[in-house]
Amino acid sequence: MPHDDSLILTLVGGFVLAFVFGMLALRLKLSPLVGYLLAGVVVGPFTPGWVADTGLAGQLAEVGVILLMFGVGLHFSPADLLRVRKVAVPGAVAQIALATVLGWGVGRLLGMGDAEAALMGLCLSVASTVVLLRALEERKAVKSEAGQVAVGWLIVEDLVMVMALVIVPLLASAGATPNLGAVGLKIGTTLLSVGVFVALMLLVGGRVLPWLLVRIAHTRSRELFTLGVLAIALGIAYLAYAVFGASFALGAFIAGLVLNGTPLGHNAAERSLPLRDAFAVLFFVSVGMLFDWTVLIEQPGAVAAVLAIIVVGKSVAALAITSVAKMERGPSLMIAASLAQIGEFSFILASVGVKLQILSRPTHDLILAAALLSIVLNPFVFKLADRLGRQPAAA
Repeated sequence: MPHDDSLILTLVGGFVLAFVFGMLALRLKLSPLVGYLLAGVVVGPFTPGWVADTGLAGQLAEVGVILLMFGVGLHFSPADLLRVRKVAVPGAVAQIALATVLGWGVGRLLGMGDAEAALMGLCLSVASTVVLLRALEERKAVKSEAGQVAVGWLIVEDLVMVMALVIVPLLASAGATPNLGAVGLKIGTTLLSVGVFVALMLLVGGRVLPWLLVRIAHTRSRELFTLGVLAIALGIAYLAYAVFGASFALGAFIAGLVLNGTPLGHNAAERSLPLRDAFAVLFFVSVGMLFDWTVLIEQPGAVAAVLAIIVVGKSVAALAITSVAKMERGPSLMIAASLAQIGEFSFILASVGVKLQILSRPTHDLILAAALLSIVLNPFVFKLADRLGRQPAAA
């Protein structure tokens, strides 16, 4: 009886090629994300040669999303956000609104419907935390004023995307001609259910989970502690989905948020990091597998327009907002450069859009093409920002 080796082949192909292309990207001073995405393109159905099992890759990617969101929750710092709230909160909300409107406008010009164009704009509005932190760490600027504002800005963007992952499926289920009353009732019911879940997690989970982690830690078994952290992340994600009608991603985010404030939260983050990174890589590889690279040749104008929203539109918006907040030019330019790219949340939301049949495959490819190019260009945007920041201000 022949045995099905598609799982092991998908894992081997994904990890090996992700490592090779990730190393090449680093040697070229690019984000490893570029390498992971290109590894997916190589084993995807749109390039010749061996094709990985897209179904399995998609399921592994779901685990990657859950662990990514768990990590976002573990590193979410309300204190950091409160310190920079006067700039980060209005700045992030205004920039998301502007990028969404610009994306909607470009989408309409390209012949998309309102819903597809708006969702594309929303996908373009949120920057990658992975790319941002790497760029700030290279400049030793994570603890600087600009670094803290940029991180706080992304925290707000992440929170908006978490809510979008709850609301977008509800709007999609309403159909092309929704009954506003029925849609409002459904959204209200779901938000109430999600609110009950969040309240239970904060009140009950905030007591039970720390106690549970301490009990596991007393076993002095590193393996059991790591397994316990992962069981909490995946178990709560499933509970949110199966019982409260929320997404896996939201459940994992709340689980991370609850553990973040516990004495063992930092230890939990460290223990889950290796597996989280591994499945996150598979997530990016699976995104690359869905990318039809021929869009770069067939629609260069559309790719350039979408890329301009990310690199130029978002940067100008950030500069305008930080100028109103009376920040100095150097920090303002660094914040603008930090936000001139898109990444993991854009991929997650775009994948949801395709599943819900809001986004077409060509639009999904446009977003991925622009994301890849924005991540590649981001180091050069930072260099330009550094150069402009050193120039004396005009009299």
